[in-house]
Amino acid sequence: MSVLIFDADDTLWENNIYFEHAFDHFVEFLAHSSLSPAQVRDILNEIELVNSKIHGYGSINFGRNLQQAYQHLAEREIRPDDLEHVMSLAERILEQPIELIEGVEETLAELTQRHTLALFTKGHPDEQRMKVDRSGLSRHFSHTAIVKEKDSPAYLNLIGEQRFDAASSWMIGNSPKSDINPALEAGLGAVLVPHARTWVLEHQDLRTPSGARFLQVKRFADLCQHF
Repeated sequence: MSVLIFDADDTLWENNIYFEHAFDHFVEFLAHSSLSPAQVRDILNEIELVNSKIHGYGSINFGRNLQQAYQHLAEREIRPDDLEHVMSLAERILEQPIELIEGVEETLAELTQRHTLALFTKGHPDEQRMKVDRSGLSRHFSHTAIVKEKDSPAYLNLIGEQRFDAASSWMIGNSPKSDINPALEAGLGAVLVPHARTWVLEHQDLRTPSGARFLQVKRFADLCQHF
């Protein structure tokens, strides 16, 4: 029996697509005269990279990042109503339905018969708990942990607190930066389940040292072929 530790956003359910939709509406509202959407995105990425280390993640922090980008880029007088509208674009993310990725429900139901399953996600605690509850998947997991950042110390803390055996534990997710590289560094195995719309700040070159337990599957349901 293995311990299978799952990421949540964009591994079990869709998430980043809603942030991208909010960004598209932000670009329309900003209506910058010379910057392309890609250039606006680059500026927002820089803001998010700095602020995530201080404030973490989640839709409300994303809204604050959009407000900061608007204050930096707006070519017209900045009114309180404008900033409220920008924040509302992010707040609408919380209203979106939880859309499970294809094969997730059936695959978790099968895997839980053979292995111990845990959920390990980062973000705003209340927001992440709400998504877990709305997903209907919590019954599959023996433990759920929500942290500010998923780095190597966070993985070591998780397996230490839960007394998981690193040699028989696997982290499963879509993010090289948060799910794969730090898990391998902590001595766990890791499975990459790619998502076409993974947030750009979660992109990172894979670091798979010799002897590392690493797999990549095409679809979530393919996990049943390996575990």
